[in-house]
Amino acid sequence: MPKYDINDPTDLDIMRAQFNMITHEEWDEYVELAESKKMGYKNVKILKSACKKTGIAKYLSPKIISWVLGLVDQIDEEEFYDEEE
Repeated sequence: MPKYDINDPTDLDIMRAQFNMITHEEWDEYVELAESKKMGYKNVKILKSACKKTGIAKYLSPKIISWVLGLVDQIDEEEFYDEEE
């Protein structure tokens, strides 16, 4: 994920759009992967919270959206490298 400025309205709109594109099923997958990879209680909890807010990023703070999208990218990268091996 590119580095976004949470104080820039354009970047914030991009992050919200990326968040809203993730489906409920995909969030469930991310939660399961985070739990299996033992990513930590807080990370799993915030992913579960994001799952509940699927499609309604406007109710989440910019910091939370940034944190969650960072976790999603981290999980995606780890899955990509796991598949290559």
